[in-house]
Amino acid sequence: MFVPRELADPVPLVVLPHGAGGTPAGIIPFLQLEAEARGVLLLAPKSGDATWDVIRGGVGPDVAAIDRALGEVLDLFAVAPERLVIAGFSDGASYALSLGLINGTLVRRILAFSPDSSSHPRAGRPSVFVSHGVDDPVLPIDRCSRRLVPVLEQEGYDVDYREFRGGHEVPAAMVAAALEPVAPRLVG
Repeated sequence: MFVPRELADPVPLVVLPHGAGGTPAGIIPFLQLEAEARGVLLLAPKSGDATWDVIRGGVGPDVAAIDRALGEVLDLFAVAPERLVIAGFSDGASYALSLGLINGTLVRRILAFSPDSSSHPRAGRPSVFVSHGVDDPVLPIDRCSRRLVPVLEQEGYDVDYREFRGGHEVPAAMVAAALEPVAPRLVG
């Protein structure tokens, strides 16, 4: 978990699942600078396997572990329900989309940096931010975001979609744009 020196009021929380083969410590740096500047808490759970259960075929122990961790954070911090966000990069973005759309009455915003897709049931209408590099060799944009985003828009989701020159990465400008509606900058 990352706790900034100063918290925004009301407190925003971003649940940040890592990518396939990644770690919580490896995903936090993607959002850490902006989280510090905006007073945003980051909760980075660990998958029970190399990747997340929903991606492997169904909701299971990973979701239960996230629920427990989320409960502990909510006991410690007065997180604003309207500022509960789930975000991820690559496989973590696909997982964030799946969980965010399944739990759309709880999660208010989904941040998906270079996701694959999500075909799971949906509830509620969280806003969705998607960014993807036009030269992504890992999850090619044509078969991923360029297919996913029109489906979400047709289903009535508020989608902020941004393509950028680059590959399988998370540019700082995309993080800033994704977090702007969550919390304004507290510091420089």
